[in-house]
Amino acid sequence: MKSKSRKVAIVGSGMVGSSCAYSMVNQAICDEIMMVDRTYDRAMAQALDLSHCMDFMGTRTKVYAGTANDCAGMDIVILTAGANPKPGQTRLDVLDDAVTITRNIVTPIVESGFDGIFVIAANPVDIVTYLVWQISGFPRHRVIGTGTSIDSSRLKTLLSEVFSIDPRSVNGYALGEHGESQFVAWSHVTIGGKPILHILEQHRERFKHLDLSDIARKTKDAGWEIFTRKGSTHFGIGSALAYIARSILNDEHKIIAVSAILDGEYGQNGICMGVPAIIAGDGIQELLELNLNEEESAKFTSSCDIIRRGIESLSLN
Repeated sequence: MKSKSRKVAIVGSGMVGSSCAYSMVNQAICDEIMMVDRTYDRAMAQALDLSHCMDFMGTRTKVYAGTANDCAGMDIVILTAGANPKPGQTRLDVLDDAVTITRNIVTPIVESGFDGIFVIAANPVDIVTYLVWQISGFPRHRVIGTGTSIDSSRLKTLLSEVFSIDPRSVNGYALGEHGESQFVAWSHVTIGGKPILHILEQHRERFKHLDLSDIARKTKDAGWEIFTRKGSTHFGIGSALAYIARSILNDEHKIIAVSAILDGEYGQNGICMGVPAIIAGDGIQELLELNLNEEESAKFTSSCDIIRRGIESLSLN
């Protein structure tokens, strides 16, 4: 990193950005957090509110407001500013607004001299991550979207309720688009290291009520269930952002399902999709290619095709 102090800028001071900041403050992930928003007063208000937590924390994090032009010394810039879909829309339906917002944010950040790592949560996150990569000119390992990290967490939570275990004892991933075409790679889901497909085969009577397709559907729809009930999802994705930032700043080498630019992995090129990756100090150290079965490979290809059409509809000139 460029300095002894670990510095993170969070662009977008709404529910996701503030939840991310609060999670980072609680975990003492970094030394400084700069809140950035199109409305400076909002960024300042969030920074003040967060700074008033410090008396109750074990470690002090300096939180303050700034602008995109102040990002030069940051180690990580987290992008949460974006457009929210309306009821009945998908994440892809806000693409046009997302393009405009992304251009207006990324260009001044890069021009400020920022030379760290972008972490993106704005939807549609796979395409926005691709846009950030294109606009910034950064190498692909330094542009990371949250991708299916939150979906994979939702999958683990659902399975933990079925098997009455801690979610952290479940290992597995939702892959592909963070959206309608995502899928669960059931051939790689394990419970305490044992493949879930083997467990269901050995205990047919005990788990006869378990419908994997229903679990996959609930995983995909979990965000919408929250959104329709309270108008936003922010605690989960805010924690996912903090988790990714922590793995970068602490060089933890965590394996996380993130949105990453593919360059031959899974037989795909020039596309950004949710796949497991090793997240370390320099960003994405390596993408892990799971040995998907025929059905899963077809779903992955189909998901890539959807995102590719979205990218091709854009004018990047």
